Amino acid sequence: MDAFVLKPPKMSSLTIKMIMLVIATVCGVYICSVCLKQISNQTKSSIEVIGRPGIICETNNLNYPYLHYPQPETFSRAECAGNPVRFFVIITMQRSGSGWFETLLNSHVNVSSNGEIFSVMDRRDNVSSIIRTLDKVYNLDWFNSASKNECSAAVGLKWMLNQGLMDYPEEIVEYFNRRGVSAVFLFRRNLLRRLISVLANSFDRHAKILNGTHKSHVHSLEEAETLSKYKPLINSTSLLSSLKETEFTMAQALTYFNSTRHITLYYEDLIKNRTKLADVQDFLGIPHMNLTSRQVKIHKGHLREHIKNWIDVNKTLNGTAYEKFLQLDY
Repeated sequence: MDAFVLKPPKMSSLTIKMIMLVIATVCGVYICSVCLKQISNQTKSSIEVIGRPGIICETNNLNYPYLHYPQPETFSRAECAGNPVRFFVIITMQRSGSGWFETLLNSHVNVSSNGEIFSVMDRRDNVSSIIRTLDKVYNLDWFNSASKNECSAAVGLKWMLNQGLMDYPEEIVEYFNRRGVSAVFLFRRNLLRRLISVLANSFDRHAKILNGTHKSHVHSLEEAETLSKYKPLINSTSLLSSLKETEFTMAQALTYFNSTRHITLYYEDLIKNRTKLADVQDFLGIPHMNLTSRQVKIHKGHLREHIKNWIDVNKTLNGTAYEKFLQLDY
């Protein structure tokens, strides 16, 4: 009888243990599934929140206004439709290294920089035509050889200060801030070298030294050497006022567009320190790549080799704030 009485408790204990094990297993599976579902929902939410303007989110992502999901009218972005695009503009002046810089950017597999779009007068007649042109670019409906189309991660253009940009600063700043356009300022420190390049390029526009063809940029050492043989004659009388005017224009541009998200670069810094290009890629929010260009520099070496009236220019700038321009800076 004692044995009979003792057996049931053993069976009962084993049964309870089995039941508890089953309950624990079921609870564990349920909890895991709930956690996975929550993680999945959070991931989807964060992607939607960052990309869609008009959706208020809990995250404090600073890039939110600068991530866009364009819907082009002329093609479908296909599998890249969910990839965000950043908008940028290169603000610069002629002969400041912007052509070389833009080829570097366009060597990136996900960057489309569309050149001097506003060199055409009709596109900058008034604010309305400027806005229409910008909308077309940032909607990915602008096509040229630099366009990466569906899978662009950053799209922009090169805008010279004398191509309507300084005529409507308030309206353009409002547009940049409203559309989340990041500005890349690119200038030259040595404005005398820039002036030499401006004069030489202007001369070749008419002379067409390279077999009757005008080239603003070259891709071979031979072509660069040929173009560098021309030595411009610089007006030493107006040289100081010309340099001051250029400085003022650059400072004015920086003041006008200071309220935009921007980065300021100088050609000389990019030449001497190529790691600066990593800063540009970080600014544009694109993966780091080795950026390359086929362009070859035209005016190399000391300036005395490129100015016809070097003695006059040297005398004019010595003892002034621009004396540093006479030195070999890279």
